[in-house]
Amino acid sequence: MNKIKLVALVFVGLIGFSSCKKDKLGSALGFGSGKTSSVNIGSASTATGIAYNQKGGFQVEKKFSGQTTGPNLVFIEGGRFTMGTVEEDVLGTHDNIERTVSVQSFYMDETEIANIHWLEYLYAVQKDSTQEFYESALPDTTVWRNDLAFNDPYVEQYLRFPGFRMYPVVGVSWKQANDYCKWRTAAVNKQLAGGYNQVAEGKAPKGKKAQAKAAAAATQRTVAQSKPTIESGKVLPSYRLPTEAEWEYAAKALIGTIQEDENQSNQRIYPWDGPYMRDQFGKKTKGKMLANFKRGRGDYAGVAGKSNDGAIITTEVYSYAPNDFGLYQMAGNVNEWVYDLYRPLSFQDFNDLNPIRRNDYLDKSNLYDKKNNNSLIDNKSRVYKGGSWADVAYWLAPGTRRFIDEDSSTSTIGFRCAMISAGRLK
Repeated sequence: MNKIKLVALVFVGLIGFSSCKKDKLGSALGFGSGKTSSVNIGSASTATGIAYNQKGGFQVEKKFSGQTTGPNLVFIEGGRFTMGTVEEDVLGTHDNIERTVSVQSFYMDETEIANIHWLEYLYAVQKDSTQEFYESALPDTTVWRNDLAFNDPYVEQYLRFPGFRMYPVVGVSWKQANDYCKWRTAAVNKQLAGGYNQVAEGKAPKGKKAQAKAAAAATQRTVAQSKPTIESGKVLPSYRLPTEAEWEYAAKALIGTIQEDENQSNQRIYPWDGPYMRDQFGKKTKGKMLANFKRGRGDYAGVAGKSNDGAIITTEVYSYAPNDFGLYQMAGNVNEWVYDLYRPLSFQDFNDLNPIRRNDYLDKSNLYDKKNNNSLIDNKSRVYKGGSWADVAYWLAPGTRRFIDEDSSTSTIGFRCAMISAGRLK
């Protein structure tokens, strides 16, 4: 009988101990209830016991519930993948040999940046910046001009005519794309914060005391509406160009091939399953082209009445089905700038976690002798990927890569933005 009592007491003690366990606290969980612990987790430091948010004390944002997903962004869960070319290297460049890398979770635009987005940008910088900067932000519309082709209407119409609003912006250099990312970061954060540094307009008060009172109130409003700090959680991380590894990982979207216990059913040549450019599986879309590309010499879209991809040049950014991450046109339509500097041997000099080539470390530009026209490679050579409306299917494979000068622009290169995923466990 005593043994039974002893077992019962131990059991009750274990229940009591488990009920006294402290609330678990995560970065995005906000303030805990404090009902099961002697210290109210979240309202006071678990390291010192000092209360948060006291007058003159350490301030902690109470309402943070995780990073806000910015406009047009899609969450890309990170992981391990085989980066590099998975088909025959027909050009013999050998500049993207397969290797295993891991990429941290991040966000990416679900579409390419469209003409309407760039016009919004031009409107904003014309209001708030110098005329010189506004002119530097203008896309080069002459990229459409060709002495042997009648593309003249696109020179004047493609960027600004409403019929092209949702077509991808082209004629944008790598540098211009980076400037757009910086502006977009500021514009989005200002919008999320409800605007800041704004003083309410109204009739001017009469009398010195009234004017002084109004000025003090205006100062308080300005302080209250000042730019939020990073600690507030109301400011998103910076928009930027994706790294080459991020772009390739997002394009392949191998999350759609995962089976149990990390097994993948197949590798992917393109952002979809199979080696074909036509839909093999859809009941209503079977046989339809999966991307906007050049089918062969002189064939940009097929025949009238049965166009194979529905677009002779670019097409709207939401055309065709998205990949398994929800990203549209990661193959075809336009090539896309990525952040990386081009080096043919990047696959040798890589970090296997979040790899990037941002400078000529370990692979100096003077090894390529561009000065004497023995190479096109220098410290301004930037990678672009994805294939375009004017490219054959070979370039639509995410593992292929090309480069061009960061100041250059063409009618076949656009871009989309990316952003770090801050504080996710995955």
